[in-house]
This record gives sequence, structure tokens and C-alpha cells, in this order.
Amino acid sequence: MRTEDVLAAIATGLWRWDNASGMVTLDSEAARLLGLPAEPVVLPEVAVRSRFHPVDWNEINAVVDLAVAEGTLAEARLRIVDAEGRVLRTVRSRSKPVRARTPGGRVDYELIGTVQEIAEPQPGTSAAHTRITGDWRRSREAFLLDAGRALAEARSTAEVLRVAASLSMPGFSPDGLAVFGVDGERLSIIGHHGHGPGDESPFTEMRLDTAYPAAEVVRTGRAVYLPTPEEYKRRFPATWQLAEPFGRSSWAFVPLIVAGRTMGAWMAAFKHPVSFSPDERSVLTTVARMLAQALQRAGVTESERELTTGLQRSMMPQLGPEIPGMRIAARYVPTGGGLQVGGDWYDMIPLPSGRFALVIGDVQGHDVRAAGLMGQLRIAVRAYASEGHRPDAVLSRASRFLSGLCSSQEKDGPDGYADGYSDGYAGGHPAGGPAGGADPDFTSPRFATCLYMECDPRTGVLEVARAGHPDPVVRMTDGTVLMRPTAGGLPLGIVPDTDYPTTRFTLEPGETLMLCTDGLIETGGHDLDTGWARLRAVLEAEDPGAGSPDGGGTDFGRTDFGGPDGGHLEKLADLLVQAVHGPSSHHTTGPLADRREDDIAVVLLCREGAGCGCGTAPPHHVRPARRTMLTVAQAEPERISGARRQIRELLHDWADPDQVDSAELMVSEMVTNVLTHTDGDALLVAEAVGELGTRRLRVEVADPSDELPHKRHPGEMASSGRGVLLMEMLADAWGVDPRGEGKSIWFELFEQAKDDSEPL
Repeated sequence: MRTEDVLAAIATGLWRWDNASGMVTLDSEAARLLGLPAEPVVLPEVAVRSRFHPVDWNEINAVVDLAVAEGTLAEARLRIVDAEGRVLRTVRSRSKPVRARTPGGRVDYELIGTVQEIAEPQPGTSAAHTRITGDWRRSREAFLLDAGRALAEARSTAEVLRVAASLSMPGFSPDGLAVFGVDGERLSIIGHHGHGPGDESPFTEMRLDTAYPAAEVVRTGRAVYLPTPEEYKRRFPATWQLAEPFGRSSWAFVPLIVAGRTMGAWMAAFKHPVSFSPDERSVLTTVARMLAQALQRAGVTESERELTTGLQRSMMPQLGPEIPGMRIAARYVPTGGGLQVGGDWYDMIPLPSGRFALVIGDVQGHDVRAAGLMGQLRIAVRAYASEGHRPDAVLSRASRFLSGLCSSQEKDGPDGYADGYSDGYAGGHPAGGPAGGADPDFTSPRFATCLYMECDPRTGVLEVARAGHPDPVVRMTDGTVLMRPTAGGLPLGIVPDTDYPTTRFTLEPGETLMLCTDGLIETGGHDLDTGWARLRAVLEAEDPGAGSPDGGGTDFGRTDFGGPDGGHLEKLADLLVQAVHGPSSHHTTGPLADRREDDIAVVLLCREGAGCGCGTAPPHHVRPARRTMLTVAQAEPERISGARRQIRELLHDWADPDQVDSAELMVSEMVTNVLTHTDGDALLVAEAVGELGTRRLRVEVADPSDELPHKRHPGEMASSGRGVLLMEMLADAWGVDPRGEGKSIWFELFEQAKDDSEPL
């Protein structure tokens, strides 16, 4: 005869409880004893737990913990209940805790043992309070620890009330709960459990001088215990008629006290008589204290959340009405130590000329002062723009405004007194000393980075002025992403009178422009280079035509650019934020050890056209041309490196890397020659057209000089004179086109796959 048959014959089942995975394995007899179909089954812990009386569950936790600590058997009696709470049978469990190591390396345990039916209590009896197993005091301590942990984790008033309603006290569980608060001179009901809708109406807006137990508790700060209906009627005859219809037998009204102040009362009502012994009163008092603290924390958290949310909504503007031919999306993610507002901001400003301006900025810091300065600076920039000033003038005035604002705060101090002193005295000494003990960072100078861009929606012309802010990024119609180098000046507020040069370029139909703060780039241990690489992968992997992220990573060979999707821009904004703060961000951390978070603001501007996801699809799949333009001024030779980077990013998927190196070398040579041999600026225009594998790259560098380049024969030790030789050797075609004023030097490269079989 099998062991399972023997155990089934004596009404004994086997179970295995894996605490690490939360799964329970039952044989057929154990399943039957738990009120389940008599067949082997594997269930989650919550499904098995629901079969036990809640009082017994609290007690068995303490028994198991003691057995784990002492290395002994865990023995307990458990009442099995049905969905209505009726006791079906009582079983005895004998289990051995066995230590096991989880895949994550954490040490946990498994319970392996038996479940056997015993004769008491009789099936069909109620699950009234009956002490079942173990020491009641030990069970009480386990219950209080569990209740304290659950209440401490509650983050809102609703969560606190749900936890309070789910608490099952050892040996005397209430079936009705109510939490009373104080609103002026009246009681208010914060929440209740075990009552029907509308049952709270007679107790709402009850005056504190009413002869009602909860009102007396709030007035005196002392608990009221009513073990019988007769006691209730004797002590509170005026309000007994309000409590009588509920059919309860005992009541406990316990004060909710925090820091010596009674903030309300907690009522626990019982169907069965409770004598309220000292141990039972101790449990009720302890739970009331924890409940009061949890409610206070939740109230403070909700008030702060409401305050910061309102502050954020008032400071962060809504994007304006739709602009013909343009789509705009924006996101703002504050991460300033729990505040819902920080120093980053964005804005869209209608201009008197019929154009509109996009502004994005970042005030130094993540505190309340940064948020305040941000609000003031945003209003100032909007005012200057609305007056019709050009981008450079707007930023110059904003820098002067921020510098003056910080200077006045540094002089006056946070309390509005010179040097930060208060003239109040206590005992002959200044009250609080300098600034009342305030943080000196409140008066320290602050700066802000900002990018101001004026846009003509009809032509797509953008005029950009930049104050220490990251450059804008353009996603072309074929998915190629380029960072647009723009001229810039110092961050706002450092030097009051600062000039900010303006850069002009055109956003072509179907292209998308991204403006962001450095938080989007550097969050997660990234520097500017690695953070930009992460964002570039997201921008290039998103297919506007498909309307969803590309799960297979970046596909530079994609040819489907069509498919209207009005929500593409919003989806792209979400993807950018998720790349930094979503689950995938844990797998894309940067090389830096510093993992500090930063506020994030991002604005996307799309000019409607074929392939952007916002307009209509082209009738045929034609790969759009890639085009970039860059001006290198005589006073900015450092921008030659930016020109080389532009060419490399433009040709990121070129078939032959050697041709990319050649193009980069020729561009550097052409631009350097302009700065060296002429008095004007160099205008670089690069364009790649055609299908993948057969494209043609044409690069032109224009300058105002009429002097044409000529071929030289430099000696072995010469340091110059090889520019034309390089063009002849590396370019598939090149030439010089004279213009009315100046000339244009150009070269062309025809894409061809590199033959790996060629000898080095």
C-alpha cells in the first residue's frame, strides 16, 4: 500500500509551502481538507491563506517564525472557513521549516509537513472568537508588528483606512470600524468599514458637545469602552437610538493622539460580547496610536502633494493652440527630492509677428528656490518675447533680469531684512541669528541655461539663441538624427550684459526637432556623449509609420516612411522619458559612478510632411534626401570639429567606413582653408541622396573670396599645400563654382560596399 493511501485513510494530507516563491503544493487529501477539489494542486499563497480563519493566520505566523529560529517543528490548529466565513473543520498542521537559498542568493525557508483533520469544532459553527493555538501574548505581538508594518507603508488616507479595515485582531476581531476626525467644533467621519452606504449620515456634522462616545473621547482624550448594550444605553442614552439598529454587542472608542493632541477617535464595534480585558485594551490602544500616526503622515503627504501639484500646474504652462503645419509635444519630469516641481521649464509663446517661440531652460538646483526662480524667469522671458524682441535680445534681457534678481536676494536675505537678520529679540539676543538659521544656499547666486527659438510655421525657418544649453537635435525624414550646432553664450545670470548670437536654419517638411534639458541626457550615470548615444538610439529606432517602438533595435535600412499617425509625437516623447526613467533605463546606465537624478524637460516640434508620422504618407516609397548646413565663423575655429561630427553623423550608415573618413578629412581641409586664406566665414552644405548602397554625397563649402584654389607641389617637409591633392585622390568628383561674390568648392562621393577580400 502506498504512503499516500495510508495518509488518506487517516484523513491526513501532505503539503509543501515555498515561502520564497509564494507557492503551495497540496496532495489530494490536503486539498480536500482545505475545502478544495480532492486532487493534487499547486496554488499561490493567497489562495491557500483565504481558506484559514484570519485570527489563526496571525497566530501561525508567530509559531512558524519561532520554529525557524529554534529549528523545531511548527505545530498549530487551524480553522478552515468557506467563502461566507463559516468554519468547515479544524485541522492540525505539523511542519518542518527547511532553509533554502533563492536564485537571488537570499536565504528563505520551505514548510514541509502534514495536515490532519481533528474533531472540533463541529462543522457549521460560526467563526466566533476562540483562542486556538499558542500563547495569546506572543500572537498579539506578531499581530502588532504586522499591523505596524502595514500602516507604515500606507501612503494615503484611503490606504490607511483599507489597512485598518483588514486588521484581524487575535481573538476578538471587530466587524465594524469608523474613524472620526475633528472639523472645527464638529465631528467628521474620515472613513468606515462594515457599514452600508448612508449609515454614517446621523453621525456626520455632529457637534463635539453631543453626548456621543466619539465626541466625549475627542473632548477628554480618554478611551470609552462599552462591553454591553446596557452599558451603552446607561452612559449615552441620548445617542443609543443611533447605535441600536446596527445590532452590535460591544464597542470601543479610542482616541487618536499625535504629539499630545487628540486629532480624532477610532471606533471598533463587535458582534459578540467583549469584556475588554487589560490585554485587549492594550491591543486597541496600540493600534489606535499607530493608526493616528499613519493618518497624520498620510495627511501631510497628501497636503504636500496637493501643494506641489498645484504649484507645478501654475508654473508649467499648457501648450497653446494647434499651429497649422506644425505639431508640438512636451514632457516635464521633476525629480527634486520628492518635489513635484523643479528648476526646469518649457514654454510656447505666440509672437506679435504671427510666429511663435519655443523656450526651454534649466535653473541651477532642484530645490524650492530653483522652482521659484524658474517661475519668475519664465514670466520675464515671456514678457520680453511678447514685446517683439529678437531671440538675442530676449536672452540678453533675461540674463540681466536673473543677475539682478539673485543680487537682490543675496543682499536682503530670505526674510527680507538687510544681511539676513531679523530685528526680533528673545531674552536680549537676536531671534535665530543670521537669517534665522536659514540655509545660506538660499542667498547664493544662481544661473540658468536657456534655449530660445523663434519659428516661422509657414517656411519652417528657425532662429535659435542659446545660453549654455544643449544644442537642438533634428530627426530627418529617413530616421537619421543630427545634433544641430548653434552659436551660444554664457548661461543666464553669470554676466549681466552678455551677447547671444543667433543661428538660423530650416526645419524641412517631415523633420522633427527635439529640445531638452541636460537631465534627459545625463540621468543614470551618463555624460554628454554616452547620454546622447542612448537618446539617439531611441529616436532612430522609433518608426513613425508603424506607430510603435521597434523592438528589434535600430534599423538603418528601413524603407517604410509612410503611415499617418497623429499620436506619433506624443508616443515619441513618452519613449524618450521611459528610456531615462522606465524599466529599460536600469540596463542602460552610464559609465559614471554618480547616479544622481535631475529634472527633465523635453519639447518635440514636428513640421508636417511625408514620413514624419504626422502628415500623409507619400504615394511611393522614396527615400528622402539627408541635408545639413553649418556656418563656421572666423572667430569660431573650434566649430571645425562640429563640422566633422556633422558629416560623420550624416553618414552613420554609409557602406564603406573608409569613405566616411575621407569625407570627414576633406571637409576639415576645405573649412580650414577658408578660415586660413580668406577673411570671411565658411558655409557648409552637405546632402546625401539615393537608395541605400547607391547613394551620392555632395558637400559644398562656400566663402566670399574670389581667389580660386590651385594645385601646388609641396616639398617633403612642407606643412601645407596638399588640399587639392587630397581632393583628387579621395573624391569621386570635385570642382570649384565661381559665384557673383565668392566661390563654392565641392566634392562628391558615390557609395560602394567595401570589399573585405582586398589586401590591406
